Amino acid sequence: MLKKLLLSVATLGLLAGSAAAQDVKVLRIGLDGSENEADQIRNTQCVADGLKAATGVQEVQIFPSPDYNGVIQGLLGGTIDIASMGASSYAAIYLQAPDAVDPILTYTQSDGSSGYYSIMVARKDSGIKTLADAKGKTLGFADPDSTSGYLVPNVALPNEIGAPVNQYFSETGFGGGHENLVLGVLDGKFDVATTFGSGVGSWEEGYTGGNLHQMVNKGILDMDDLVEVWKSPLIPNGPLMVSNKLPADVKEKVETYFFELPQKDAECFRAYTQGDNKDYIKVDQSFYQTIIDARKSVIGG
Repeated sequence: MLKKLLLSVATLGLLAGSAAAQDVKVLRIGLDGSENEADQIRNTQCVADGLKAATGVQEVQIFPSPDYNGVIQGLLGGTIDIASMGASSYAAIYLQAPDAVDPILTYTQSDGSSGYYSIMVARKDSGIKTLADAKGKTLGFADPDSTSGYLVPNVALPNEIGAPVNQYFSETGFGGGHENLVLGVLDGKFDVATTFGSGVGSWEEGYTGGNLHQMVNKGILDMDDLVEVWKSPLIPNGPLMVSNKLPADVKEKVETYFFELPQKDAECFRAYTQGDNKDYIKVDQSFYQTIIDARKSVIGG
């Protein structure tokens, strides 16, 4: 009798797990506002279509946010299921709720490396070519939750300039995402600004990946109008994050879809990862520990 009861309980558990998976009718992808919203949606639509077929859900919705924090809060609250963001954004989530999401994959550049750089740029005609030239000038950041556009510069720059960032520069501010920030430099809103790039390939093409590369590809930036003032140490590429509110079998299908994407649809993969990138590789929390520690020390959460 006891054996039958235990078997019944186990069967009910399996059925409940199956029902939970079937209850996932919609997957929601968050976009962090790092570039123009219409462009982000267009570059993500192929992923939404592919995920729908791969997971069997009824619908995959795309949710653009005007800033990084909107997606962070969505992942924390369970209203966003999937997002690709910088390591600092993942750190923000981890420091508040370690089990809210799993970082499952990150992409590799065309040379196989799995990192990128914070790049400080200035107008070519500004006369600013070095950090010494930038002293007393205005500095623009992308977003408070940006890894390359805020966190890393605030960690790395003081060691090179010998002073806190807010003392070395006359004024700092935020540009509202990487694309708007670079446009702000060109328009004279900031003297210098921190954006990101792969650091691989030619300057004229904005390297092989990152914001500068995307802007060149869209025809809204001529790299001859900018100079590179500073480049950070290597930063780990940001993770593809999946909410732990999703059932395990759905998470597995999501991971499989993205992991196979570079081989099955290279054009979609490059559009979604913003560059001439190579593959996805598997990662976990330990891959981002240095960024988690840096975020905790600079921002606190």
